[in-house]
Amino acid sequence: MSATASLKSLRDKPFDLLRELERLARVALTGQGRDAAAEREWVGVAFRLSSESFLAAREETREVLSYPSVVTRVPGAKPWIRGIANVRGQLLPVVDLRAYLGGGMTSTNRSTRVLVANHREVPAGLLVDEVLGFRRFADGEFSATPPATIARCERYLAGAFRRGTESWPVFSLRSLLESAEFLQAAAS
Repeated sequence: MSATASLKSLRDKPFDLLRELERLARVALTGQGRDAAAEREWVGVAFRLSSESFLAAREETREVLSYPSVVTRVPGAKPWIRGIANVRGQLLPVVDLRAYLGGGMTSTNRSTRVLVANHREVPAGLLVDEVLGFRRFADGEFSATPPATIARCERYLAGAFRRGTESWPVFSLRSLLESAEFLQAAAS
């Protein structure tokens, strides 16, 4: 008997109905009655650099912003540092991710976004061409081998999710922010 039919049969027994609803809620919360491993999913923020699409883990991304109206240039910084922006009273370094990777400066337009990385020690807003929203993948769609990319970023890739003919490289924001090259933002 389905859960709906079971609940309908208890329509005239309110106490039993509440008890069955509680039981069904507990089953849903614990994942009993389902193959929980088969249903686990990975959620990431999809973004575009030039003509390539990437994913950043949802937990590595704090928020997505429009390009700030005021970004103050930092004297003596490398060209890929766009500057510092005041975001709700907090100073946020804005980094042109495409320029950092050697792919040229990102031109700002209506679709340009700043991915704010979720990192305790290295605050950074990464300028990308576009944010495409959340993408969900089953754990079984993951491959530890990242595909070749046009943007020279293989050292920051943590694998890829593959679905059909599509391949979504996973860009590790943590690897980027903790790399020695990224932390050397002062022009020499």
